[in-house]
Amino acid sequence: MTDTSTHQHSEAAGPVHVTVWEDGGAGLPSVVLVHGILTWGDDEQYGFAAQRPLADRHRLLVMDRRGYGRSPDIAHSDWSVDAEDIVGLLGTGAHLVGHAYGGVSAMAAAVRRPDLVHSLTLIQPGALRPAERHPTVAEALARARAATAALPADLTPQEFLSAATASVGMATPEPTPARLRAAAASMAERPCWDADIPLGPLAEAPFPKLMISGDWDGAPEQYRRYAGEPLIACADYVAAAIGADHLIVPGYYPHTQQPERVNAALRELWDHAERT
Repeated sequence: MTDTSTHQHSEAAGPVHVTVWEDGGAGLPSVVLVHGILTWGDDEQYGFAAQRPLADRHRLLVMDRRGYGRSPDIAHSDWSVDAEDIVGLLGTGAHLVGHAYGGVSAMAAAVRRPDLVHSLTLIQPGALRPAERHPTVAEALARARAATAALPADLTPQEFLSAATASVGMATPEPTPARLRAAAASMAERPCWDADIPLGPLAEAPFPKLMISGDWDGAPEQYRRYAGEPLIACADYVAAAIGADHLIVPGYYPHTQQPERVNAALRELWDHAERT
């Protein structure tokens, strides 16, 4: 499955599928990108399709987490299992980028094998539990736990997709088979917001770290209140705790809404990591 015109190909990397983008950058470290919920690695709507230009200098390994995209089915996906899959993709060392649920998975992988991480970028990670001392985050955690416990046993992936988007004022994406599969994986996975990721090892790790989040300007009011405000507080807390630079961009989906600014920040981080 190799496309020689765009230097893109697919690989089975152990238990997960990886889309590989490589347009140049021979000799530079690879980059592993880990997606969030309701999506997959190279998805144009919520995934990392807009980061494709970064393959001009680095080999990008765009992972499909278990149960998503072209990776095999799994009964319950899990940030801790994701972390093991990520470690396998790091090889002898790579840059690591994680969004939302994938951000928590990336944090867990970096805690396990900091020696393999050249830099860590977290895009609005759903790591609420480490930041639960913040009252906004604590309230969001309690709400998330109650909502999860109250999920109907017969909820369908299409109903979950609608609940995760339309219920907070977002447009519901087209329920394609790939999107519904992602919804089914998302509704059954181990909650990332309750992951007890230790921040101390990340603070002590020598690699550079970058937090990227939106200012949530223009987001639907319910979405900003129930998702944005906790994620803003969480990003501030985690960035300060691990010693990460914090880039705030307009909007609420940084890497898809502001790809030029995010891509420029990633290039700068990776260049800095290689110089140091």
